[in-house]
Amino acid sequence: MSITRLGKVVPKTSILFLCDMQEKFRPTVAYFPQIVAVAARMLQVAQTLEVPVVVTEQYPQGLGPTVPELGAQALRKIPKTCFSMLVPEVERELGARPDLCSVLLCGIETQACIMSTALDLLERGLDVHVVADACSSRSQLDRLVAFTRLRQSGAFLTTSEGLVLQLVQDAAHPHFRQIQKMIKEPAPDSGLLPFFQAQNPLGN
Repeated sequence: MSITRLGKVVPKTSILFLCDMQEKFRPTVAYFPQIVAVAARMLQVAQTLEVPVVVTEQYPQGLGPTVPELGAQALRKIPKTCFSMLVPEVERELGARPDLCSVLLCGIETQACIMSTALDLLERGLDVHVVADACSSRSQLDRLVAFTRLRQSGAFLTTSEGLVLQLVQDAAHPHFRQIQKMIKEPAPDSGLLPFFQAQNPLGN
C-alpha cells in the first residue's frame, strides 16, 4: 500500500481549502457558527505551519462576502459559480505545487461544493481529507449522505483535531505549544455524534 493511500498528511505537501463560508449562508446552514469556528482553527494552524490556503466564494454578488469570523480577511478570495472549487485560478495554484499530495477540505455545502470539489481532486490523484466538523449543509440528511458518499469515493473523513495532530506529529515540534493552545478547547459540537450512534452510518 502506498503511503499516500494511508492518508498521511505533512505540511509541506498539503494545502487547505476553505469553501464558500459566506454571509447569506449564515441563517440557513445548520451549525454554521460552529463549522466556521472549526475552519478558523484550521486556518490558524495552516498559517502557523506554513500550509498554503485557498479560499473561494460562491457567486459573491448574490451570496455576500466571506464571514469575518473565519479570519481570512488578508487572504485573496476566488469567486466562482460552479460547485467545484477547481476553477482555473485554483487549478493554477495546484499546478504550481508539483509535490502536493493532500487537500484539507472545509466549508459548505457538503452535498454540493464539498462533494464536487472532492471528486475533482480525487480524480486528479490527490488525497482529500474532509474535515467533518468543519463541513455542513442546510439539510442534515444531505450532510450525512454526502459524508457516506465521499468516503465511498475514497476521501478520508476526519476531525479537525485529528488532522491537526497528524500535521504536527510530535510534541517536540517547534510550534507544538502554540498549536496546543489553539486546540486546547474541544471543537464546538456540530451535531455529528448522532450520525455515528445511529447504526454506524459512516461505516462500510
